[in-house]
Amino acid sequence: MSYTTIPGMFIYSTDANADRSAYFEKVNGEWKGYKFSEVRDIVEKFAAGLATLGIGKDDKVAIQSTNCPRWAFSDYAIACIGAVSVTVYPTLIASQIKYIIDDSDSLYVITQDQSQTDKVLEFINDSPNLKGIIAMDNTHDPSKNIISFDHLLELGEKHIKDTKFNIKESSKDIKPDDLLTLIYTSGTTGNPKGVMLTHDNLVSNVLAGQKHINFGPDDTFLSFLPLSHVFERMTGHYTGFSLGAQTYYAESVDTVGENMAEVKPTLVISVPRVFEKIHARVLDKVAGDPAIRQKIFWWAVGVGGQAAKFLTRGSEPSGFLAFKFRFADKLVFSKLKDRVGGKLRFFVSGGAPLSKEVGEFFASANIPILEGYGLTETSPVISANQEKLYKFGTVGCLLEKVEVKIADDGEILCKGPNVMKGYYKNPEATAEAIDKDGWFHTGDIGKFDEDNYLMITDRKKAILVTAGGKNVAPAPLEIALTSSKYIEQALAIGDKRRFVAALLVPSFEVLEEWAKEKDIDTSDRQALVDHHLVYELLEKEVAVTMEKFSKYERIKKFTVLPNEWTIESGETTPKLSVKRKEVLKNYVDIIDKIYEDLD
Repeated sequence: MSYTTIPGMFIYSTDANADRSAYFEKVNGEWKGYKFSEVRDIVEKFAAGLATLGIGKDDKVAIQSTNCPRWAFSDYAIACIGAVSVTVYPTLIASQIKYIIDDSDSLYVITQDQSQTDKVLEFINDSPNLKGIIAMDNTHDPSKNIISFDHLLELGEKHIKDTKFNIKESSKDIKPDDLLTLIYTSGTTGNPKGVMLTHDNLVSNVLAGQKHINFGPDDTFLSFLPLSHVFERMTGHYTGFSLGAQTYYAESVDTVGENMAEVKPTLVISVPRVFEKIHARVLDKVAGDPAIRQKIFWWAVGVGGQAAKFLTRGSEPSGFLAFKFRFADKLVFSKLKDRVGGKLRFFVSGGAPLSKEVGEFFASANIPILEGYGLTETSPVISANQEKLYKFGTVGCLLEKVEVKIADDGEILCKGPNVMKGYYKNPEATAEAIDKDGWFHTGDIGKFDEDNYLMITDRKKAILVTAGGKNVAPAPLEIALTSSKYIEQALAIGDKRRFVAALLVPSFEVLEEWAKEKDIDTSDRQALVDHHLVYELLEKEVAVTMEKFSKYERIKKFTVLPNEWTIESGETTPKLSVKRKEVLKNYVDIIDKIYEDLD
């Protein structure tokens, strides 16, 4: 294979895999498929349709939708005419969307449905560059500058007949260093910045990823992480398509478990929170089983742990251990494998640190989780674990052509073809992020282990410095806390304070089941989290998880909150990472109360 741009990859893959299935989506309860040849035809017509609107090289077109085939069609069509896609999370509110549309100079925005279209209609007359909306749901209202997706396909089909337009020709002049996409960072402080990623940025990561992890044409992906984020886009969207693999789009995040059972994926790209939820549910179910079944379960986990010492290093257990592991798999682990479809080869995890305990649990069942690391600004993957050697507590070894060095203060610096061109219309921020020698400053603290596997210890700006001058990294504390089946989210606090404390959000599904057994009313969440038995339960969980930490690092006090931190509340990013500064601002009174009680 030989390509240096995303259109080059698209043309190569649709030629090579014309008769294979590419995408599936659920329509009226049935999975509807598109072959690679059909994808090529739709993308060519849509690209021609965009050209009839006057969109050409370097023009910006936004996509505001959840994951679906039309998101993919739009992305490839924009790329194939040399235009630039601007990804917009559909969870954003109108004012946030307006900022991105205006800052990116987008000419059109492609919306998924009426609810997304309505957000744009709130500001379309106040956005100087925005000419119109292209509606995936086929709403067509020229009086409001709304063009239907299908109408644009019809315009494109006519344009092809009249001009002999084709994407091979339209993409010939696209160069590797041309801008492919603008992806706006989540904006934990101030307005988000538009990360400029070129064709070479993404293609280099796709090709390096293919060599690093064993993807192939026989793989089946289940896509549910936002395509607006570069992690799902590079891995499932571009890499899977480049190899001729097939992708199923989950109906929603809430149906992932059900869709896994239907689709039987071989690869799933996910974030740690999904694994934590599966782990918590399994442990909760086991806790309610008869004593003999609990004993069998924990025996199997013990055997799996011994076998994992071989499995995580690309080999198989032998002798009596192999016999016990096969037996454990039949009795216990096969049921867990069925829950994730029964054909899963491995998960790929990113976006946030993976709990070592959770990783080891899945490894004991021979369901590998290959954790990687990267940022939007690095397209995104810098490093990843591999099937032949995956080590929990690390984010693996570097991808081909990617360089990393550790600065004197422990910060991870990265250089390579994956590093962004810069921040759009923001040379000051670009100069701050990329030094004069071309090293991108990640803002993460880390080190290499004896196998040259990278370990992330924390965010540079997140380090807590207590009033006593002790430096405490909050991430390991938070990972340990959320490994408890009763704790869904955690934020360690204590900067410039006498001790470290925490804000905890329970796993309400698990906690409410426990509470019912104790005859505790679960109808009022505030009353539930205020109940003394709930506090005592979580106090024990916190004490156990803190045993492995130094005394000055341990959580001395915590408060239990009645509501989850969500994208809608502005307290998590679309990839479900907690926005530390936002939570600290929203709960300042509660935090002050923690320290008033003991200061």
